[in-house]
Amino acid sequence: MASSLRLQNPTFHKPHAPPPTCTPTRHRINYVPVRCGGPRSQRGPLLKGRILSIEAIQAIQTIKRIHRTNPPNHQTLISNTLTRLIKNDLLATLRELLRQQQCALALRVFTAVRSEYDADLTLYAEMVNALASKSMGDDVDRLILELDGIEFADVADQKGMVSLIKAVVGAGRRESTVRIYEMMKKGGWCENVEPDEYLVNVLVNGLKGFGEMELAKQVQNEANRAFARFSRPNLESFRL
Repeated sequence: MASSLRLQNPTFHKPHAPPPTCTPTRHRINYVPVRCGGPRSQRGPLLKGRILSIEAIQAIQTIKRIHRTNPPNHQTLISNTLTRLIKNDLLATLRELLRQQQCALALRVFTAVRSEYDADLTLYAEMVNALASKSMGDDVDRLILELDGIEFADVADQKGMVSLIKAVVGAGRRESTVRIYEMMKKGGWCENVEPDEYLVNVLVNGLKGFGEMELAKQVQNEANRAFARFSRPNLESFRL
């Protein structure tokens, strides 16, 4: 009986520990910005979304090579190179040369743009800013002189006119600023085209900065009369 009631020591098994889970090691990646052209490069950054076509790249390389070697017929060679480009490639070539601060070559391309497709005031402003950055003030004056035949449609582009006036004033060209105002008057500004208040402020402040106090006062008075004249029909129609 005692033997039957003999307690047998049970065997206790240690529970198996779960296998260790592998935790992925996170590697920190440092991104180092790379700037082409070296730290001494004065070129501006490429604009996002700007992609030069093969034709534009080849045209830029050809123009720079012609300019470097300076053959006797270099003007004809440059003209032939530019006339083969469509408008988008021609504008891309111009802006890339401006980005590279190749202003002398950019002037040649700008002449082609103006003769083939016309150039809006915003593009003139881009040219003035680039020329001013290279202290090419005389070229700025010549560029504005070429605008002497400005038409009504150009005067109506008051946003582009603001950009142009800002660029010319920023370049410190007093005579060109006065010339722009005279061309605006010739194109019917304040007579056939309602002046923009912001444009008036930019022009008046620019003239004052050059010491043209009387002319600035004249511009402000003409603008005030135009504001009153253009707003009168709107008030009468509102009353009806």
